[in-house]
Amino acid sequence: MFLAILGLLILAATSTIAKANPNMSSIGKTGRILAIGLVAIGLSTACFVQIQPGQVGVQTLFGKIQSGILTEGLNVVNPLVEVQHYDVKTQNYTMSGIRDEGDKSGDDAIRVLTGDGLEVVIDLSVLYHIIPDRAPEILRTIGSSITDKIVRPVSRTKIRDNAVFYDAVALYSSKRDEFQQKIFTTIEKEFQTRGIVLEAILIRNITLPESVRMTIESKINAEQDAQKMKFVLDKERQEADRKRVEAQGIADYQRIITLSLSDKLLQYEQIKAQKELALSSNSKVVIMGGGKGAPILIGQ
Repeated sequence: MFLAILGLLILAATSTIAKANPNMSSIGKTGRILAIGLVAIGLSTACFVQIQPGQVGVQTLFGKIQSGILTEGLNVVNPLVEVQHYDVKTQNYTMSGIRDEGDKSGDDAIRVLTGDGLEVVIDLSVLYHIIPDRAPEILRTIGSSITDKIVRPVSRTKIRDNAVFYDAVALYSSKRDEFQQKIFTTIEKEFQTRGIVLEAILIRNITLPESVRMTIESKINAEQDAQKMKFVLDKERQEADRKRVEAQGIADYQRIITLSLSDKLLQYEQIKAQKELALSSNSKVVIMGGGKGAPILIGQ
C-alpha cells in the first residue's frame, strides 16, 4: 500500500510541475508513467496477504474489526485493510527465580503465603494457545499483548488464591500434585472465557523457607540413622543366632562322640593306626601296648 501512496504523490507532483512549466512536459509524462506503475504495484501487493503456518490473521478496516480470520497461506484481501497476525501455536510462559531463565529478566518466581503462614517460592511454566476462531474477539477485548494482560496476572493470582489451603510442607511433598491440578482447573476456566486454551501447568520447583527446610532435613537424617541402627541390630541378632546354632551343633557332636566311645573301640582304632605305620616304608620304631603284658617293639 505504501507504493500506491508514493505513486499518487509522484503523480500529483509531476502534474503540478508540468502545468507550472510547459517546457517540462516530458518530465510530467515520465512521472505519470512511473506513478501509475507504482500505484498498480502497490494495489496488487496490498491485495495479497501471506499468513505463516501456525498463525491466523485478523482484518481491520478504518478501525473496525472484520468478522472471520485469515488462515495460513496466501489470502486475497481488501487493499485498505490492516492485518493483525496472531500465533496459535503452543506458547510457553515461564516464571522462575533463576535469573534469565524465565520470560522476565531477574527473579520472577511467585511468592505465596501458605495456610500455616509461611512464604513459599514457586517456579512455574504455563503452556497455552489461543483459539483461532476467537482471534477477532481477542483483538477487540485484549489486544496483542496476551501474556502481559492475561496469562501472567491470572496465573499468579490463582496460584496465590489456592496456596492458602495448604501447609508449606504438604505443598512441597504430599499435596503437590493435588495443588497443581487445582490451580490448573481454576486458571483453565479463566482462560476459556478469554478465548485461550490452557494446555498444562508445570510446577518446576517449590522452595521452602530455610528454617522449614533445615527441620525437614534433620527429620530425614534422624529417620535414616534409625533405619541404619535397626539394620545393625538385626545383623548382630542374626550373627548371635548363627553362633548359637553353631555352638549347639558342636555340643551335640561332642555328646554323641562321647557316648559312642568305648575301651574296645579305642583299642581297635589304635591297632589300625599302628598297622598303617608299620606298613609304611619310612624308618620307624613302633611301640605297641600289650595290655597286661610287656609292650611289643617293632623296628625297621
